[in-house]
Amino acid sequence: MPERHKQPRPPKELSGYLEAMARVMFQTGISWRVVETKWPGIREAFRGFDPQKVAKYRLADIDRLMGDTRVIRNQRKLEAITANAQEMLKLDAEYHGFKRYLDSLGDFEETKKALHKRFAFMGDSGSWYFLWMVGQKVPAHEPG
Repeated sequence: MPERHKQPRPPKELSGYLEAMARVMFQTGISWRVVETKWPGIREAFRGFDPQKVAKYRLADIDRLMGDTRVIRNQRKLEAITANAQEMLKLDAEYHGFKRYLDSLGDFEETKKALHKRFAFMGDSGSWYFLWMVGQKVPAHEPG
């Protein structure tokens, strides 16, 4: 969990942002240990979280993932990762970098609201964890 680790640096590639977001999405409602154990297989099944590829996933790709035992097989989350990749690509192009998009949003509360509005499965704690994972400034985490 983040409290035990040094905050990571921002990803150098857009795939790093998508991977961080997907990880947060999978950890919602599931033990982080399960996600941690399955993560190498999930990364491989999603072909490294290349947003250009993931954004083009169709029903056949989701069906493939639903049959893959390496993946946490939640169809809504699998479909949401594809939709989030599409949104991330749009913002990356519009702002000439996804980090620039995040930096344009203002303080943590505004950033959290924007993530919740634009991306699936990005609630309050998920947004905090995602922003922490990608090296953005976040308020102190209060256990709860």
